[in-house]
Amino acid sequence: MYRQFEEDFDKLRTRLIRMGSLVEEQVELAFRALLEGNTTLAELVIERDDKVDKLDLKIDKQVQRIFALSQPVARDLRLLLAAIKINNEFERIGDYAVIVARLAFDSDAHMLADRVGFERITRATFTMVKASLDAFVGNDPELAKHVLATDDIVDTLERELSAAIIAQMEAYTHLIKSGTRLIIGLHNIERIADRATNIAENVIFLAEAQTVRHQQLQEDVPPLETDDADDSSPEDRE
Repeated sequence: MYRQFEEDFDKLRTRLIRMGSLVEEQVELAFRALLEGNTTLAELVIERDDKVDKLDLKIDKQVQRIFALSQPVARDLRLLLAAIKINNEFERIGDYAVIVARLAFDSDAHMLADRVGFERITRATFTMVKASLDAFVGNDPELAKHVLATDDIVDTLERELSAAIIAQMEAYTHLIKSGTRLIIGLHNIERIADRATNIAENVIFLAEAQTVRHQQLQEDVPPLETDDADDSSPEDRE
């Protein structure tokens, strides 16, 4: 019985890691699709969302099975509670990735994204998604805390980019429809970062048995580093 219990837990962890890896790739492809205007990549993201949904259901059933056949306590119980939440966060990130990928079919939205510097927020957000998965795989609460500290950067970028898009819409009224779509996509990118933050919080819960919110962290934890950060304004790039 105990061996079956261990096998079920190993399978659950393996599926969660597979789910995280699949969603991480979905996010990367969705961001590339938008930034490059690549409709082929966008179609791939949309097609693969069904795999995310099916894996989500498998993980839910696995958790239910473990609860039904055993009485988990202490760390095992924390893993099950965290697994339910982390699985849900991954599934939602997958949904947001599909919304972002669909923007690739709007050439004006792609043009606007390039003009205002969308790469800054996609880079920071993808870094958070990757680090949150790495933190879970490595059971690394310290890395998770860096993810939490990065969320404010994404929030700031969302506000800046939203203002820049609105300015473009005011200057070029034919861009209003595509600009509105892009602002919705921008909000979904910010939601991806929020979900990555939630995953990081659950990693801390799993490793340290404490419930946290990023505002409650006592340490002076620096944000994650992003490669080749471009802090120039849209005007500087034009």
